[in-house]
Amino acid sequence: MRPSVILLPVLALLASATLLPAAQPTCTPTRPDSEGPFYKANVPERDNTGRGLVVAGAVKSASECAPVAGAQIEWWSADREGQYDDAHRATQRADREGRFRYETDFPGRYPGRPPHLHVRVTAPGHRPLVMQIYPKPGQSSLQFDFVLMRE
Repeated sequence: MRPSVILLPVLALLASATLLPAAQPTCTPTRPDSEGPFYKANVPERDNTGRGLVVAGAVKSASECAPVAGAQIEWWSADREGQYDDAHRATQRADREGRFRYETDFPGRYPGRPPHLHVRVTAPGHRPLVMQIYPKPGQSSLQFDFVLMRE
């Protein structure tokens, strides 16, 4: 069979095909968790409450996987002895590209629980996200993106 005989039907099909718009990228939403009993509103804006554990990443919207500029991120955790205190509470804002960086002490073991950080992320037009992050013993940095659902 000659190549032109094969190509003609293929070219005819391509010429009649309707081009579909490219699909919007999506991100899997971050799974929420319980708030815990120690949440406190209106804590100081800061990106550092200690040394030894850095959490960095971005806040994104699930529907288009786009950065959420200015999202508010609230952190709270136990100190090295496992006690919750105001020194380990912070509020910060994601930058224009949705990025954040938070440094704190590695959380102590709260009775009956593995070491963890609480976080609450809010942004206009999105559902609030409340969850916990569980660093492994000896871990000094975590890369973590918060993916929010639209309201």
